[in-house]
Amino acid sequence: MKTEIVKNMCGGEGEVHIKRLLGEKELNGKCGLFAEVTIAPGSSLGYHEHHGESETYYILSGEGEYDDNGKKRIVKAGDVTYTPDGCGHAMKPVGNAPIVFMALIIFD
Repeated sequence: MKTEIVKNMCGGEGEVHIKRLLGEKELNGKCGLFAEVTIAPGSSLGYHEHHGESETYYILSGEGEYDDNGKKRIVKAGDVTYTPDGCGHAMKPVGNAPIVFMALIIFD
C-alpha cells in the first residue's frame, strides 16, 4: 500500500490523504484507483469531472458535504455515491471529524 498526501486536490483546500490499496499492476488497466481517502476538517476535494471513467465513494466514517454534479447533499457512514462518465463531484467534511471513504475509479 502506498499513501500520498495531495495538497489543494482538484482546486480544493488543504490536504487529501490517499491510501492506495492496489497498485497499477493489480488494477490491471481496468481501474484507475482503489483507495481509502481521508479529508480532515478545513480541507476539501475540489470539484472535478470524470471523462472515460466513473467514480464511486463508499463512506466509512464522518460526515461530508458532497457536491453531486452541482447538487449538494450530506453523506455519512454507509452511504454510497456514484459519479458517471461526463459528470463531476466534490467533497468536504462537515463538523469536527474527518470524512473517510473508499474511492473506486473504473474505466469505461
